[in-house]
Amino acid sequence: MHQPGSPSTNGVIDTDYQVGRDNIAGTVGPFDYNIHNPVFAISAISVIAFVIFAIAMPETSGAMFSTLFNEVTQGFDWFFIGAADIFVILCLVLILSPYGKVRLGGRDAVPDFSYLSWFAMLFAAGMGIGLMFYGVSEPLSHFSSSLGGTAVGADGVRTDWAPLGGGATQAEAIRVGMAATIFHWALHPWAIYAVVGLSLALFSYNKGLPLTMRSAFYPIFGERVWGWPGHIIDILAVFATLFGLATSLGLGSVQANAGFNHLFGMPINETSQIILIIGITAIALFSVIRGLEAGVKLMSQINMGLAFGLLAFVLFAGPTLLLLTDMGDFLLAYLQYLPALSNPVGRDDVNFMQGWTSFYWAWWISWSPFVGMFIARVSRGRTVREFLISVLLIPSLVCVVWMSIFGGEAISQVVRQGYTAVSEADLPLQLFTMLENLPLSGITSFVGIILVIVFFVTSSDSGSLVIDTITAGGKVDAPMPQRVFWCVFEAIVAIVLLLSVGGLKSLQSMVISTGLPFTALLLIMCVSVWRGLASEPR
Repeated sequence: MHQPGSPSTNGVIDTDYQVGRDNIAGTVGPFDYNIHNPVFAISAISVIAFVIFAIAMPETSGAMFSTLFNEVTQGFDWFFIGAADIFVILCLVLILSPYGKVRLGGRDAVPDFSYLSWFAMLFAAGMGIGLMFYGVSEPLSHFSSSLGGTAVGADGVRTDWAPLGGGATQAEAIRVGMAATIFHWALHPWAIYAVVGLSLALFSYNKGLPLTMRSAFYPIFGERVWGWPGHIIDILAVFATLFGLATSLGLGSVQANAGFNHLFGMPINETSQIILIIGITAIALFSVIRGLEAGVKLMSQINMGLAFGLLAFVLFAGPTLLLLTDMGDFLLAYLQYLPALSNPVGRDDVNFMQGWTSFYWAWWISWSPFVGMFIARVSRGRTVREFLISVLLIPSLVCVVWMSIFGGEAISQVVRQGYTAVSEADLPLQLFTMLENLPLSGITSFVGIILVIVFFVTSSDSGSLVIDTITAGGKVDAPMPQRVFWCVFEAIVAIVLLLSVGGLKSLQSMVISTGLPFTALLLIMCVSVWRGLASEPR
């Protein structure tokens, strides 16, 4: 006989909890519902109250968002950066440890998806819109600030935005700028996703617990995880996911608006961006209704094909040999500067550390419930080592390639061709301005817009599936209207934050504020997943 909460001989946790035990089910008109009590109610009411507050009091809410952003990035920069370092170290230790042999789903489990489909879904869900938005602008920004060097105010605090100490020469400024860019897109963010995805997959497929965030904390809280400690964890996961997605949807609409303006003269204003959010959310709803296999998988494969097609075009239309040579140098620069960029304390480059790195880590952490759960759903049958290498290293290398080619081409246009229009353009337009200086710019810019839209759709529909699973108590087959509800609300939150006084800054502020408590939860999750793997039969 096993006591409740103890692992059995096959590693499954013996618990009396049943998926949907606390759910409320029923019908309203033609629509069924099956929602977790109280996670769905508190999450939904809180989001609705937030939307009403932001609409009714735009000045007050805008000031509050700005204060939140400044307080959290300045007061907790060390916490975000130190936590991300811990996630990377844990992943590398697990890859090398005997725990790497554990198979997600049990010894006889086989993968649900081929490598190609699996990689496509990992890539599309994990970083889509951000790569399109920042692929040109971030390398240019860090290069420019590095070249500008350091500047110190009267209080002795640096006022420049250069990463580390900047670059003494143009060549070194390029290396520092590209190292800083790759730092934000390679090992650290993917380690965050990997820890969450591994925890959820392990406790769902191997331990027999529901596929919901609270299950990953069972070794810490035991049976209490089905009560209020678990409710709070799941509610925080919903908030983090919702605001993380809303930020990405807001960025996507701004860039799509810039692209349509560049090609077709569409006005750049809030009305255009709202129309784009509504239109693209409608496409996302269609994909949500089709489900994981027919919707998300298909869109992800289309996405990956278009993305790598555009990547190959930029590589071969630009100075191919130079871009490939620089790529290797940029990777070496990343490894060279990685210890300094990862250092959470005693830094002088406060603007870069707080305004870039802290925001990025909070953004990735806010995405981690959604991306982690999505990765878990598509990763049954992989070993822990296979899972971590694939989730951590392969997408990191893809991001190195992407940033090196898009950023390298943009920097090359400025430095070697004197084409300053790309660096002078507004941030959302820089991708299209860079493509303008290459052949077939009309076609490639249109492909760029399509990519932004498809990334937008894959993020929205997979995020809606995840939020629905959390608020349905771990049920993966909850009624369709619930997914539609969350998909629509992601769009509403993005629109409301874009219309607030701070605009994009308001989006970033909510990501930071929801990412802070969730970072603490993820650190606890590191302990939990280690304990879970230790109890697996070997």
